[in-house]
Amino acid sequence: MLVLSALALTGCATTGNSQQMAEADLSANRLIRDNYLSHTQSDPLGAYLASKERRYSTPQNKPQKEAMVATALKMLGIKYSYGGTAPNTGFDCSGLVIYAAEKSLGLKLPRQSAAIARKGESIKRDDLKRGDLVFFNTRGSRFSHVGIYLGNSKFLHAPRTGSVVRIESMDINYWRKRYNGARRLAAVRHDDAGNMADQAQSKRLSSQVSVQTRKRLR
Repeated sequence: MLVLSALALTGCATTGNSQQMAEADLSANRLIRDNYLSHTQSDPLGAYLASKERRYSTPQNKPQKEAMVATALKMLGIKYSYGGTAPNTGFDCSGLVIYAAEKSLGLKLPRQSAAIARKGESIKRDDLKRGDLVFFNTRGSRFSHVGIYLGNSKFLHAPRTGSVVRIESMDINYWRKRYNGARRLAAVRHDDAGNMADQAQSKRLSSQVSVQTRKRLR
């Protein structure tokens, strides 16, 4: 009887401990859930991943590059859309990069990823830094896919139809085999931006004068 009683008490103690552990795990999971849901807008998973990706931040990176990465990370979870260049329409791979570069660096990039690959400075894989552009051969041609490097062999991109903007590892066999280069973009300086604006204004004025001149000649 004493043995049976001891066994019974042991069983109760084990059950009690298991229940306590389960309740503790449930409480911890709720805290994690509440934490990332508190920062969520339209895409819970994207917001959660974005909060995790902040760990890739490094002090030596330029603020402009951080701004580009931050802009792109806000697009996590947005649907892929062929030809898409804005959050409300969805993005394709180059559309996402174009949007992030213009919003953060003031750059207007070409529409095609192969054309984007001719911009900026060529970078070796070992020299990749957060905010660099990484290119892949996914359609039988060089630079047919582009993403934004995040550090630790991770990159952000809009993969394909039926998918969403997401983070993946360049060490995955698929991407490792198809990687074919990287470029580093430079932000538009304020004086350059001012000159570009002045040139655009001059062109508009010249065009208006030409129109008025033609009207007078008629």
